[in-house]
Amino acid sequence: MAPIGWSDFIYLGMGLGLGVGGSWIWRLLQKSSQQPEPEPAVQPTPQEIHLEKFDALCEQLKQTQLAYQMASEMSQFKAGFLARTSHELRSPLSTMIGTLQLILSDLCDDPAEEREFVEQAHVAALKLVKLIDEIISVAKTEHGTERMDIEPIQLAKVFEEVDDLTYLQAANRGIRLEILPPDPEIYVLADLPRFRQVLVNLVDTAVAQMEEGSISVSAHSSPASGYVHIWVDDQRSVSAWSESWDLLKHDLECDATKSSDNSLVSSGMKLLMNQTLLSLMSGKLEVLAVPSDSEECNFNRTQCSIPLANS
Repeated sequence: MAPIGWSDFIYLGMGLGLGVGGSWIWRLLQKSSQQPEPEPAVQPTPQEIHLEKFDALCEQLKQTQLAYQMASEMSQFKAGFLARTSHELRSPLSTMIGTLQLILSDLCDDPAEEREFVEQAHVAALKLVKLIDEIISVAKTEHGTERMDIEPIQLAKVFEEVDDLTYLQAANRGIRLEILPPDPEIYVLADLPRFRQVLVNLVDTAVAQMEEGSISVSAHSSPASGYVHIWVDDQRSVSAWSESWDLLKHDLECDATKSSDNSLVSSGMKLLMNQTLLSLMSGKLEVLAVPSDSEECNFNRTQCSIPLANS
C-alpha cells in the first residue's frame, strides 16, 4: 500500500468542501421554493377603463371648447378693431378729398374761402397723422416690437399722476372729478406709461362726453382673484353710450356728428386701444353698468382690472 501524501489530503479537503457547499445550496433552493408566490395585481374592469377614458375625453373637450371660445372672441375683437380703424382713417381722408376737390374745381367764391378749405384739409391731415401714430404704437406693442416693461408699481402713485393730468380738463368743463387715493400698500403688475395712458383715456372720454355731473375713480383690491378692480363711475347721458361695445354691429357713420373737434380720436377708437393695451398687461376692460332710458339719474361704471403684484 502506497503511503499517503500531501496531495491526497488536499483532494480530500476539496471533496469535503464541495459536499458541504452543495448541501447548503440545496437547502436554500428548497427554502425559496416553499415561499408563497406574490398575488397577481388587480386588473381594472372594462367598465372602469371606459369610465377613465370618458372622463379624460370630457376634460379634453372642455379645454377644446374654451380654446375655441377664446379664439372666436379674439377674432371678433380683431375684426372690430379693423372695422373701427378703417372708418377712422376714411373719415379724415374724405374731408381732405372733399375740400381739395372744391378748390381744384374752382368752386370757391374768393381766396378767403379757398384758404378756409385748405385749413380744413390741414386739420384733417393732422388728425390722420395722429391717428396713424397711435395705431402704429399699439400695433408695435402688440407685435412685440415695442416691449412692455411689466413691473410692480404703486397704484397710489399712478392715481396721483392721473389726477394731475385730468383735473384741469374736468374743471374747465365744470365736471366734479374725485380720484380716491388707494391703499399705499397696493402694487399692481403693469407697464407704467401705458397703464397711466389707459386710465387717463377713460377719464378724458367721460369728461368729453359730459355736460355736467361728477366722475369718481376708485380702486378695489380682490386678492382672491389676484386682481385690482378700478372703477370709473360717471354720469354720462344715455346718448353717450349709444355706441355698442360690439363695434361690428354699430353704424360707424353716426360718429361723424358726435365730436365737434376733428382733431380728437373717437371714443370708440380709444376704447379698442385701451382694451388692446390692457390685454397685453393681462388686464381687462368692461362696462358693469350702463344708464337706461327709465333711470332718473344716469350712472355708468367702467371697470379696469389689472393683476395684483405678489407681496
